[in-house]
Amino acid sequence: MTIHIGAQPGEIAETVLLPGDPYRAKWAAETFLKDVACVNQVRGMLGFTGTWNGNRVTIQGSGMGMPSLSIYANELIREYGAKTLIRIGSCGGMQPHVGIRDLILAMTASSLSTPSSGIFRELNFAPCADWGLLRAAAIAAEAKATKFHVGGIYSSDVFYDERPDLNEQMTRHGILGVEMEAAELYNLAARHSVRALAILTVSDHLATGEALPPEDRERSFGDMVEIALTAAFP
Repeated sequence: MTIHIGAQPGEIAETVLLPGDPYRAKWAAETFLKDVACVNQVRGMLGFTGTWNGNRVTIQGSGMGMPSLSIYANELIREYGAKTLIRIGSCGGMQPHVGIRDLILAMTASSLSTPSSGIFRELNFAPCADWGLLRAAAIAAEAKATKFHVGGIYSSDVFYDERPDLNEQMTRHGILGVEMEAAELYNLAARHSVRALAILTVSDHLATGEALPPEDRERSFGDMVEIALTAAFP
């Protein structure tokens, strides 16, 4: 057990999917995994371990924002031996060619700051995805005929952003979408020599104001889970 994860030794798989919402973790585990067991309920941040095609998988909620994600990713890697961590979540689209329901495979993640900023000090470290996972996810998305984009995203410190000038620069420089967790996940993966990837569903668009209807989010989220599992075990 750790401070934030109540799982016993051996109850966490080496491959972990990280949705922000703990109830999304519950839904994904019950929908896609077999022989599912709840391994964490601390602070309501649910975690489940089961099997997919005979492979052990844990799906653990990570909360909102990089500080929350950092807590769970650190404990999963350092205390439970997680080797592959895939964030599955939503994001806001920023480019005209990125549509609602599209998937973004985040090659890189820009940010103003992360929980790792104190370590890097003056260095602008460039966190990126694991190439093997990124390639496998692209192949899986192509096989499912799912529209997807590969490129840079922006991990924001805030949800209610009041920096339209910054969003303009992100768009100008080709950033595909905005979310709140991936940059720190990639930092931690680099630091501890593990694999990481963020697979994101575009649920709304900053430029057009479009948003994915709630009833459609579950289906789109399901595509993302399937692609993440296939990428982890190609």
